[in-house]
Amino acid sequence: MKFLSVTQPFASLISLRLKKNETRSWYTSYRGPLGIHAAKGFPRWAIELCFTEPFASALRQAGIRTPGDLPRGVLLAKGILDDCQYIGRLMGVYAFKIGEPELSFGDYTPGRYAWLLDGMEPLPEPIPYKGSLGLFEVTL
Repeated sequence: MKFLSVTQPFASLISLRLKKNETRSWYTSYRGPLGIHAAKGFPRWAIELCFTEPFASALRQAGIRTPGDLPRGVLLAKGILDDCQYIGRLMGVYAFKIGEPELSFGDYTPGRYAWLLDGMEPLPEPIPYKGSLGLFEVTL
């Protein structure tokens, strides 16, 4: 199965179905089963996001009280990558329509790509695993 490393808190938001799209600077033609790996690194800017809205409310709703509660360096969830859409502007209007809180949960800058996820669900137990750049293969 192909996996994608995602920084926290985004990885947990995907696992909990609170984040439906993953935004990236690169396109993929891959469609199909996709796992989410929670990256081991947790940069300061990502930790600080956990204390801002709408992140703080979403995490609290899921029972996550502090950034330290977020799992890292683990295979976390699986689902389907349905599509990969270009995020652009057409005559001053975003060609890719998205509302809140999803808009806050990604970087929808024109020129990037939205990976449309479906059916994400947490694995029964997180599995410790060293991630990788890009899509990487894991046998479960």
